[in-house]
Amino acid sequence: MMSNDIERISFSADEIRMRVQELGAEIARDYRDDPEPIYCVGILKGAAVFFTDLVRAIDHPVAFDFMIVSSYGEATVSSGQVKLLKDLDFSIEGKHVIIVEDIIDSGTTMHYLKQMLKGRHPKSIKICAFLSKPSRRVAPVEIDYLGHEVPDDFLVGYGLDYAEKYRNLPYIGVLKRSVYE
Repeated sequence: MMSNDIERISFSADEIRMRVQELGAEIARDYRDDPEPIYCVGILKGAAVFFTDLVRAIDHPVAFDFMIVSSYGEATVSSGQVKLLKDLDFSIEGKHVIIVEDIIDSGTTMHYLKQMLKGRHPKSIKICAFLSKPSRRVAPVEIDYLGHEVPDDFLVGYGLDYAEKYRNLPYIGVLKRSVYE
């Protein structure tokens, strides 16, 4: 059982659901006077679960696309080298863009991604992350919509993984050290 690998639950399924609804409402409020769709860009694979819940919580026209960007590979810490594995399928020029990420850790990937996308001339570009670990930040990242700041624990569930496992847990929990050390 995967739950046996969890030291403690950080955010229950109900806490996650409530916070996602609040984030969706906040985004909709910020764009309510602009009839243009918001172009949400989900960062796969981790943000997939959060992304689908978030876009359904935004009461505003939303278009979406996905990217795969990695600075981790098979490791548990960022290599500092960012690799673009899947780019956008559509142009973002002149569009309101929100990059949707599950967790911002070192900030390396998000800093790189935001700079790259700015070069494509969107009307605006913002970042929405469900979790942030500011204690691990090595690259500057401004998060416009944030679910929660978290301590430097190894978190899994709700899209977050270790070795491609635990993404399907309905909550976010701290993985036992014995599992990954």
